[in-house]
Amino acid sequence: MVRIFRHYVPIPILILGLIELVILNISIHVGIYARYMLATDFTDNLMMYFHETLTFTLVLGISMFALGLYQREFVRDFKIVYIRLVTSFSTAFLILSLVFYIIPDLKIWRSALAIGIVVAIAAILATRVVFLRVADLSRFKRRVLVMGVGARAARVAAVERDRNRGFTVVGFVAANDGVCLIPPERVLTSITSLAAFARREGIEEIVIAIEDCRGNMPIEALLGCKLDGVKVTECASFLECETGRVDVGSLNPSWMIFSDGFECGRAHLVAKRLVDIVASLAVLVFTLPLLLLTAIAIRAESRGPILFRQSRVGRGGRAFTLYKFRSMRVDAEDDGVPRWSSRDDDRVTWVGAIIRKTRIDEIPQVINVLGGDMSFVGPRPERPYFVERLARDIPYYVERHRVRPGITGWAQINYPYGASIDDAKRKLEYDFYYLKNMSPLLDMIIIAQTLRVVLWSDSTVPRGQAIAVEDEGARRHGSVA
Repeated sequence: MVRIFRHYVPIPILILGLIELVILNISIHVGIYARYMLATDFTDNLMMYFHETLTFTLVLGISMFALGLYQREFVRDFKIVYIRLVTSFSTAFLILSLVFYIIPDLKIWRSALAIGIVVAIAAILATRVVFLRVADLSRFKRRVLVMGVGARAARVAAVERDRNRGFTVVGFVAANDGVCLIPPERVLTSITSLAAFARREGIEEIVIAIEDCRGNMPIEALLGCKLDGVKVTECASFLECETGRVDVGSLNPSWMIFSDGFECGRAHLVAKRLVDIVASLAVLVFTLPLLLLTAIAIRAESRGPILFRQSRVGRGGRAFTLYKFRSMRVDAEDDGVPRWSSRDDDRVTWVGAIIRKTRIDEIPQVINVLGGDMSFVGPRPERPYFVERLARDIPYYVERHRVRPGITGWAQINYPYGASIDDAKRKLEYDFYYLKNMSPLLDMIIIAQTLRVVLWSDSTVPRGQAIAVEDEGARRHGSVA
């Protein structure tokens, strides 16, 4: 892992991305060269087209990233890679057409563009085949030793089972930390010198996953390994780095106090607010025709308000009124009991199902962003009823209210829907990752990958899991637009 602006990026994925950027740049140069050869007039220096080729490379690279081609969950599935590669190139072609129309000086001939795209697709697919073979080789994975055999160590073992991870656990060392939850064959019992074992086995990192470190930490042995160049990592930090979320089960106040993060400069907050205001106004202007069509469709299908208002909990635990397009019947909660909604909830209208799937129902929330109650990026705001309930059952849950809630967020793009306490706990782990590592780069990553969630709404949810959409509780207290 390498940390870029406080965000963890797997080194193999970073290398793959850089290689494919080079491939994109070479591909468009091939297209330009071939175009000249076909025209029998190859007299210009290709360097004259630096800005054109740079535009092509950046637009296609960002499109590939936005559609999830560098997500570890999907990078190994060649069918998914092919579908998303074609989709990203099609999206990029439309964006390039708009760019060429607005800035004619950047225009690339259609023949050169077509050749460049075909060459790029072929080269990237070949690169992915090689990447999959290399990434599976154990010698390219970090060798990790885990201190502990209890619940924390079991969490590390569970993460290791995901073949997308870039590490392999050599073994687990018992440290008098309670009940052993690790298979006996994986527990190392004959280590006399930790430093010697680390040198002999090529250990690159030792993860401290001891349940109670008081009196159970082999301080001198770990210090010897540290001085030998072996990285020593606390379990919560290791899991954060590998999973992109903060494991609530491994969390404790001391880790939150002494770990790097959970801080955001005033300059970033001011800049974030300015971006929210400008972006909100732009979204309202550019989506006005879509908003009008949606309003007409909602009114034509069912009686009741077009928009609804609902109380949500925002920054500092303060309640505010959230606006969304109504996607349920007006009698969705006539019994007065707030509840989660299921994937096939019969309360959702036909138009509502469409605007939910495409996230059009979320657009009116830019009003909340303009008003300062929300941001474009942040934890998802919940209803007071659920906040009170979840705060009782999940440790540190109220800490997510230290920043403005968002229309999209790290939890929304990685675990978009929740219909239970367990789902809320998992989403909180992603929210904590955002709170700890909040930065302009992470905000841009979230905004870019929101497009992937819109196009493939169920792609971030584990197969077989019951998915539920967040209940909006469309009730009669909604207001007509």
